[in-house]
Amino acid sequence: METKDSVEQETVQQEEAAAAEETKAEEAAEQPQETPEEKLQKQFDELNDRYMRMAAEYDNFRKRVARERDMIRSDATGKALTAILPIYDNLERALAQETADTEYKKGVEMTARQFDSALESLGVEVIAAQPGTEFDPTIHNAVMHVEDEDLGENCIVECFQKGFRHGDKIIRTAMVKVAN
Repeated sequence: METKDSVEQETVQQEEAAAAEETKAEEAAEQPQETPEEKLQKQFDELNDRYMRMAAEYDNFRKRVARERDMIRSDATGKALTAILPIYDNLERALAQETADTEYKKGVEMTARQFDSALESLGVEVIAAQPGTEFDPTIHNAVMHVEDEDLGENCIVECFQKGFRHGDKIIRTAMVKVAN
């Protein structure tokens, strides 16, 4: 009995498979065949789409490399400036000192002007905190605080050390004394 049932099941399965193949064949016959021009157009569209994607990917790569190059240049400039800023500070201190030797003073002034022009050519801006301006914690470093009724709140009283900025990057904040 079991063999008879299994034979019947196999027959039913074969008939179903044959019917499914006939249905597929009928559907394929009903669909219009692609002409060679349509096949070529489809292939052209696929290749054009791949080309456009690859061109966009290359453009994004080029932009990313340019951003990375600019960032590396900015970081290198920042590190170099950080290393030479103590020299600038010493020149500023030498200019502030009174001396009877005018030739010495003139030489220090020339060196300081040359240093300033070199910084300017590199795109470095000096953050000079003028007394009376408002304290900004993003570009100033308050190292002293004084109470003074004559001055406004968060007002810079004195600048101890100039700050420097290169583009959007702060190389060094200005050291200041703040009132109130």
